[in-house]
Amino acid sequence: MIEVRIGGRRRIDRVLGPDFATDLDRLPLADLRQRRDEAAQEETDLSYLRRLLHARIDIVKAEQRRRRTGDESSLIDQLKNILADDSVGQRGRCQPLEPSRTTERSRRQIDALVSDAGLTDVGALSDEELDENLRRYTEQEATVSQFRREVQKVVDSINAEIAARYAQGTASVDQLLAEQRERD
Repeated sequence: MIEVRIGGRRRIDRVLGPDFATDLDRLPLADLRQRRDEAAQEETDLSYLRRLLHARIDIVKAEQRRRRTGDESSLIDQLKNILADDSVGQRGRCQPLEPSRTTERSRRQIDALVSDAGLTDVGALSDEELDENLRRYTEQEATVSQFRREVQKVVDSINAEIAARYAQGTASVDQLLAEQRERD
């Protein structure tokens, strides 16, 4: 389960810390961009974890539906359709970044989720075990989604400050392009 530790060293601790998105108007533009990029990467990693949870929820629900309807087909045969289905709901906004999986937290969470032996053969699970897995995955997804929404607010507030600077003329596209040419 994800938790934020005030003063912690993980990226989520920094991004959701009390000082990360305050007094943005006092920060240099380069610092704003760095914070935005850090927050955007955290959002991407949370989105990736959320998608993994959605897949597990979809698989458990498909097995429950298969049992209710008396469907004799293999869940493996249905897997492509199960994972293509949007049964959990809206998948969120487009992510231009790749999941970093560089933080110890995300590696531990993703490894624990992927190695969950409870899903290796959902057909062998009892109805109660399926219900418990669904409950657990749904709770985890709600927590991840809540943190993701909080991180999105941070990204949005930083983007709003950057946009305001362009609108006021205190930042310019020409300057940004010149800085990018210097880095390349």
